[in-house]
Amino acid sequence: MAAPALSQRAEVAAGSGRRARRRPPRRRDHLVGWLLVTPALVYFLVFLLYPALSALYYSFTDWNLRSDAGWVGLANYADLLFDDVKYPHFWRSVQVTLQYTLLAVPMTLVTALVQALLLNAIRRGANLFRLLLFLPVVTAEAAVGAIWRWLYDPQYGLINSVLGLVGIPGQNWLNTPELVIPALAFIAAWQCGISMIIYLAGLKGIPGTIQEAAIIDGAGPWQRFWRVTFPMLRPTTFYLLVTGVIAALQVFGLVYVIFSGNGRSVTGGPEQSGLTYVLHLYLFAFRYDAMGAACAMSFILLVFIVIVTALQFRFVKQEAS
Repeated sequence: MAAPALSQRAEVAAGSGRRARRRPPRRRDHLVGWLLVTPALVYFLVFLLYPALSALYYSFTDWNLRSDAGWVGLANYADLLFDDVKYPHFWRSVQVTLQYTLLAVPMTLVTALVQALLLNAIRRGANLFRLLLFLPVVTAEAAVGAIWRWLYDPQYGLINSVLGLVGIPGQNWLNTPELVIPALAFIAAWQCGISMIIYLAGLKGIPGTIQEAAIIDGAGPWQRFWRVTFPMLRPTTFYLLVTGVIAALQVFGLVYVIFSGNGRSVTGGPEQSGLTYVLHLYLFAFRYDAMGAACAMSFILLVFIVIVTALQFRFVKQEAS
């Protein structure tokens, strides 16, 4: 009886030894892990961290593309914030960006929510409509800017033509200071595809039993939306609000394309009514050859975005949770 037991234990020990020999060494696991993360790490160090640290350094200099950087300390920041003679349009760009954000973000969220509700109610052809509504997001900004510049054209634009059919006089949308921000915000709402998809995912996550219980209790469509659907979408709305504000504060490409068409000089439209903050930053860097001031503007924007985001997490998230 003892011999078979000894033989069985020997076989188990031999099998364990073979498995231990087959197991790759821990050092090899670490090496494979580092090899896998190396591309992302190189990208972060070379294309994100190094440029950010360089921009931080140059924000304390008078660097331009024609001469070496000279240290000026906090002069760039002080001049941008307090010297209206040297930088007369800085606060104008801040005002325009805030106005655009306050108008574009709510319009985008409302449009995205309405589209998501309609798609969620459609049973046939939902994928086709989802594709059509998402196309503005994947369309190049240059093409989007050219299309909307034509749509807003005071003489040949489609929007004024449609307004004329119902007896409303056409407007010079991009050359009237009071209409520039609403016109840009309308384009942002038109490009709400990503927010629409996220809202649609949130709607799909609401259990159908809750809606059925509300119907049994006698709740109408509006009551079901306001009392059931919208409260359960508050975390989604908070996420879209935070990311939407961050994106709106950095709007650049579309504004640049619209106000640089037909060989026009980029100044942000009539009376700088479309001079957004990042467009102004671009002009400082590549039009006025003031790279040091442009770097300082980028970090002022960074600090402002961090403050706004922290305030949203402090006050808005309490309502969304």
